[in-house]
Amino acid sequence: MMVSAYVLLGCISLLTLFPFWYEIAASFSSSRAITSGEVFLWPVEFNTVAYERLLDDGQLIMAMGNTILVTVIGTALNVIMTIMAAYPLSRKRLVGRNGLLAFITITMLFVAGLIPNFILIKSLGLMNSYWSIWLPGLISTYNMFVMKTFMEGLPEEIEESASIDGAGDWRILLQIYMPLCKPILAALSLFYAVGWWNSYFNVLLYITESTKLTVMVKLYQMVSRVDDNLLNNIGGNDALEQILLTPEALKAAAVVIVVTPILCVYPFLQKHFVKGVLIGSVKG
Repeated sequence: MMVSAYVLLGCISLLTLFPFWYEIAASFSSSRAITSGEVFLWPVEFNTVAYERLLDDGQLIMAMGNTILVTVIGTALNVIMTIMAAYPLSRKRLVGRNGLLAFITITMLFVAGLIPNFILIKSLGLMNSYWSIWLPGLISTYNMFVMKTFMEGLPEEIEESASIDGAGDWRILLQIYMPLCKPILAALSLFYAVGWWNSYFNVLLYITESTKLTVMVKLYQMVSRVDDNLLNNIGGNDALEQILLTPEALKAAAVVIVVTPILCVYPFLQKHFVKGVLIGSVKG
């Protein structure tokens, strides 16, 4: 029974990996092989023209740097704000706690809308600034409640003993609670980081300078322009390159470049991530 379960899970895992594996194979394949449908599990007529053109252009590298900046700072801000909101709300001694929780819950059900948000960002003078992206997504209410539930599950005796020894709230939070919250922090940090890495809609709305665009917007532009002008904009007038390079290979290479960083980060957080998700699911 266990063997069949492992075999079934292994087959499902392979099926989920197949789309990404196909993108890798297509990114290293020639135009003829892609258009004729010969690419399946392995590259056909192996070449690296798509990656060379993406890297030679320089715009994708710049966009990747912008995305890393947005992701790192955005995730840090998210985690800080989530902790600062979750800790006091997890304390039953907080005055007006129930009212604040009810008010915060309302934000999960009702949103201002696209146009009011755009007018607000523009009136604050945040256009073409990454703060126009960070501020609207400064905290996730759902993630804050997950963190709050986790903190409520910690033994109250820890806080009481620290208070008797003269520790204040800041010391209790930073030196006692934070080390105990590593699993849930890892899980929420990964959620936030993936969200920032994949975000593009707010960038399309608020960022107009090409030097500040993120990698997802660049990828979106490539996908939306699949005609011959795409190849001319990226470069490569050599006849051999025109034969080897197609918009499909170019998009596949871009997908591989975009997804790879997240795949490299995940193994380092997997242990804490799985534990944090299980804790949140059991106690939440």
